[in-house]
Amino acid sequence: MTGIHRIDHNPTFAPKESVAAPDRLISGDPHFKSWPMDEAKDGTVKTGVWEGTPGVTHSIKGDTFEFCHLLAGVIELTPKDGEPVVYRAGDSFVMKPGFVGVWKTIETVRKIYVTVT
Repeated sequence: MTGIHRIDHNPTFAPKESVAAPDRLISGDPHFKSWPMDEAKDGTVKTGVWEGTPGVTHSIKGDTFEFCHLLAGVIELTPKDGEPVVYRAGDSFVMKPGFVGVWKTIETVRKIYVTVT
């Protein structure tokens, strides 16, 4: 074990596929794929690649801290009581614990994620 784990931007193994939970869906028919890459033994830190098709959902982080780096696509994040912010391929951002807002995928998005709970 080297203590280093590469995050492959274009994984070749089958993704986990899902759709938006009914209580989170605002509009559209977004479909999601995730390729988990690595996880801490206690499950508190997870990394991987995630992809979502166009649609609008409620984003609720709860106790989770999430770092995102967009590899492709365009999204708009609107914090509750805040102004929308557009992120594009190449952008990085963090959603902190307690974040509540709206995630709008404008163009199919692929991101690297790191979550900490």
